[in-house]
Amino acid sequence: MQFRTSTPEDEPHVNLTPLIDVVFLLLIFFMISTTFKRESELNVDLPKASAQPAEAKKDSINLIIDRQGRFFVNRRMVVNSQVTTLMSALRKVIGEGKDISLTISADAMTPHQYVITAMDAARQLGITKLSMATQNTNAESKARR
Repeated sequence: MQFRTSTPEDEPHVNLTPLIDVVFLLLIFFMISTTFKRESELNVDLPKASAQPAEAKKDSINLIIDRQGRFFVNRRMVVNSQVTTLMSALRKVIGEGKDISLTISADAMTPHQYVITAMDAARQLGITKLSMATQNTNAESKARR
């Protein structure tokens, strides 16, 4: 009795499903772990100071004042520069939270009156944690060397 030996004439088959799964998982990993540089849409030239920068808090409101004296609360423009309008814009952002800090980022060429208006609105709303954003002059001098 003769047995036939079968020789497979099929071509080798490569399963691409695991490869696609690994590439997809790598894509998801890089998308999640990538940090994006926070670009400022507003061109504000901060005044210079030699103190070290403080850590930014999560429950902080950013108030930006540009050269023309326009106010931006968390990057949203306030209609005008009156104290009552600024207070209502800040009140909307604050909500019920009372333990919120306010960071004022005023352009170096902003008239002093606009900064005082912002500080007055914060005082009237009961915001006690107030900080002013500046540029570090030590970092600038190290970069020039």
